[in-house]
Amino acid sequence: MANFIGEYHCKVDTKGRFMMPSGLKKQLDPAAQEKFVINRGFEGCLVLYPMNEWEKETQKFEKLNLFVAKNRKFYRQFHNGATQLLLDGTGRLLLPRTLAKSAEISKEIVLFAYANRIEVWAKDRYEEVMEEDMDDFASLAEDVMGELDDKTDE
Repeated sequence: MANFIGEYHCKVDTKGRFMMPSGLKKQLDPAAQEKFVINRGFEGCLVLYPMNEWEKETQKFEKLNLFVAKNRKFYRQFHNGATQLLLDGTGRLLLPRTLAKSAEISKEIVLFAYANRIEVWAKDRYEEVMEEDMDDFASLAEDVMGELDDKTDE
């Protein structure tokens, strides 16, 4: 699994394209072949996966029993708006208009890279979410990481 890291601020042109930052591009596995999939994420962002990571992620769905209603619903929601993207000759990606609109993206975005994904946020929304999250970060860290510490002691 990839272990992306970084926060990158990018401009979106009038056609909805943005330049893939070189620092992020260097972290990509050549197996991705400059192909990506973008879909809707949580908290109002979009999620960009290099193709090889998308394939790994969606392999997990093979384990779902599609005769179970909640599994079908999750499958649909996860794939809602999923679109394949290719880096163009100048290293840009074109955001699908419907997805950009759903994430309220216009001129400035933040790419937040972690684990095997890159979240794509409208700059204003990202700042709001991070500001909200900072208020209870210590408590959240205790809840999430404290559980891990308890489990490793066993």
